Amino acid sequence: MGFWYFLILLVGLVFLFIGLFKKKHYSSVRKLNLVVTGLICTSFALFMFSPGSAEVVADLLNLN
Repeated sequence: MGFWYFLILLVGLVFLFIGLFKKKHYSSVRKLNLVVTGLICTSFALFMFSPGSAEVVADLLNLN
């Protein structure tokens, strides 16, 4: 499972990089979408790498 979290982290960082530093003429809405999606992916991956996150997700999804 760690591989997939690492992959989500990399995708999130790529989206952040494209949204913040790319010089192409993207619309401001598209840049904002890329930045927000990158932040969500990055924060989710970092949360899932933290200890105890599996129990939190199991409680949220009622997988007891």
